[in-house]
Amino acid sequence: MFGRFLLALLPLVGSVLSQSGSSYTDPDNGFVFNGITDPVYGVTYGVVFPEPSSSGTYPDEFIGEIVAPLTAEWIGVSFGGAMLDCLLLVAWPNQNSIVASTRYATDYVQPTEYDGPVLTTLPSSYVNSTHWKYVYRCQNCTTWQGGGISLGGTGVLAWAYSNVGVDDPSDPESNFLEHTDFGFFGENFGQTENANYNNYVNGNPGTPTSTPPTTSPTGPTTTSPASPPTASATPYDYIIVGAGAGGIIAADRLSQNNKKVLLLERGGPSTGETGGTYVADWAEGTNLTKFDIPGLFESMFDDPDPWYWCSDVTFYAGCLLGGGTSVNGALYWYPTDTDFSTARGWPSSWSNHQAYTNAMTQRLPSTDHPSTDGERYLEQSAQVAMQLLNAQGYYQATINDSPDSKDHVYGYSAFDFINGKRGGVVATYLQTANQRSNFVYKDYTLVSSVVRNGSQILGVQTNNTAIGPNGFIPLNPNGRVILSAGSFGTPRILFQSGIGPTDMLQTVQQNAAVAANMPSESDWINLPVGMNVSDNPSINLVFTHPSIDAYDNWADVWTDPRPADAAQYLASQSGVFAGASPKLNFWRDYEGSDGIQRSAQGTVRPGAASVNTTLPYNASQIFTITVYLSSGITSRGRIGVTAGLNAVALENPWLTDPVDKVVLIQALEDVISTLPSVPDLTMITPDSGMTLEEYVDLYDPSTMCSNHWVGSAKMGTSSDTAVVDENAKVFNTDNLFVIDASIVPSLPVGNPHGTVMSAAEQAVANILALSGGP
Repeated sequence: MFGRFLLALLPLVGSVLSQSGSSYTDPDNGFVFNGITDPVYGVTYGVVFPEPSSSGTYPDEFIGEIVAPLTAEWIGVSFGGAMLDCLLLVAWPNQNSIVASTRYATDYVQPTEYDGPVLTTLPSSYVNSTHWKYVYRCQNCTTWQGGGISLGGTGVLAWAYSNVGVDDPSDPESNFLEHTDFGFFGENFGQTENANYNNYVNGNPGTPTSTPPTTSPTGPTTTSPASPPTASATPYDYIIVGAGAGGIIAADRLSQNNKKVLLLERGGPSTGETGGTYVADWAEGTNLTKFDIPGLFESMFDDPDPWYWCSDVTFYAGCLLGGGTSVNGALYWYPTDTDFSTARGWPSSWSNHQAYTNAMTQRLPSTDHPSTDGERYLEQSAQVAMQLLNAQGYYQATINDSPDSKDHVYGYSAFDFINGKRGGVVATYLQTANQRSNFVYKDYTLVSSVVRNGSQILGVQTNNTAIGPNGFIPLNPNGRVILSAGSFGTPRILFQSGIGPTDMLQTVQQNAAVAANMPSESDWINLPVGMNVSDNPSINLVFTHPSIDAYDNWADVWTDPRPADAAQYLASQSGVFAGASPKLNFWRDYEGSDGIQRSAQGTVRPGAASVNTTLPYNASQIFTITVYLSSGITSRGRIGVTAGLNAVALENPWLTDPVDKVVLIQALEDVISTLPSVPDLTMITPDSGMTLEEYVDLYDPSTMCSNHWVGSAKMGTSSDTAVVDENAKVFNTDNLFVIDASIVPSLPVGNPHGTVMSAAEQAVANILALSGGP
């Protein structure tokens, strides 16, 4: 099927869709289309409409084309920009012809044939040894059940790509699996109208009415796809790839130092302040999006249309402005001194982090009482957990007042929320960068690779033909590229740029859609990209207590929240919805049998992700204590890509060292050791029929993931064991840097959000201090 990740229709607001269609001429048939070419897969999508004066002859139709390499087993187009309630078209090659059909879906299931539209294959369609082209006339296609194309206006089209063939290529109604990838682009339908439409219908170009691209098609016109739209490119001092914590901080600090900066994000807006429009029905009329309201955090994972998660990463990764900072629980711990120590893998020059941490906290202080009225809400689970921990010798503190105190200590959860709303780098660093004329931000721009000449980076290759010829964006002389695409996104870009282990580069090389942009094998740079990654192994313990309000397990906060709480939040950004689900955190140190000190962290929240018990229980009284193993763990995994270039864990990083497992089980046993001292407290998962060791042994590895991945482009002193040096520069390159969680050598004591931000402050300072830059 098209897939549940095909984006919901996003209205165009100003230039919200920076990837938009532009005019090009198909060299095979002379038709002038408006559209894009996606450089990742090399697929061209174009449309042309009749002029309004022809509406009587052609009242409800257009001509479209798809030009794709043979690696594209099927292509889909949504003319409304979404899977649901939009006219869909799917097409694929079958021997020497093209098979296509129009489809429609009202749920996330296989789209079915949609009667009414009439598809006619036009003569310049073909299948040859390298490509297939489908040029089609689509009649009765400008309106459909529940929607239509805004003729003369603007809209969004979406595409779906698959490298897996359909079930029966000869059958237009064949079933097929979910797409491999998707994307979308804006169209100004007023610019797609052409007076030669009548000629196009009859298979000839007529008199051209628009200027062809300034570049000529390469290769024989019978085997090459249509030349993509082109535009002159503006060079930059710094091109930053990825608008998450690292990328936004880097962009702000570099532009503050008068550098000409371009920040690129593959996704779109998040908060209302940034143009986001994903607003719950109960918040309609406000600009408070899903990403503004802290109390909607739990709804991130069961949304019927989770367009904000990267569809090509097998774990939760945010593909929107702010990256992971826009979709996480926003737990915000100031880093400890040990977090940047040589014992944790950092170069010695990073040991004095405090000046950079101070710069971060001055811009973005934490709060453990995020409601604007200063009150704490839904704290019953925290009060019960305090009783449990007091009996184990813990003491209470305001955690970020003493960051280095992380043994036998608990405190209310701290966040980077601001005035009852999600804050983070989007609400702070991005806003000051936006005020500078030397800073440019572009969203919906996917970077596939850096373009390099040996060790020198020349620019980046993107899918955005509106800002560079064929999507290429160049650097100024001595300019630099900074990758901030995250622990999965940055390695993939490096692989596609010919940087990484040989097996991953060979995997990319075998993918025809991107291989053409790879450097030759003689220019490959062998670095341990994706190696030695860490993530917190985490185990959930579920309890019941009569004092608990499980808040209906957060099930209806997006669609049907408790009216009083919703009203309170909308009125003053106070109450339950001003905070996320975590309520209390605690830490304890352990020394393993290998002599290495490890830290265990606990997070307490009302509700539970899952309950597995033989005991009767009251679902309204459940709460969860999640126990993580963090700093000091020795288990490691590996990140890589599949043949379809989806980012995956090639080797899971959880409990590969048996000592880590022993310590984690000990931490779990300690948490429940004082269970009898708290009246009416019952553990229901695991229940009395299972030991903790058995529980951990049977734990689903996929739910052990905390999504705190670090180390996939780790910092170090040698290219044998690290990807970037102490200045965050990729080894064996002149001007390529990385600033995101991937450079962190090992897990910090707490959630890595604050550590990544502090690291970004220091990394960008180091880059600015390097000689030879712009």
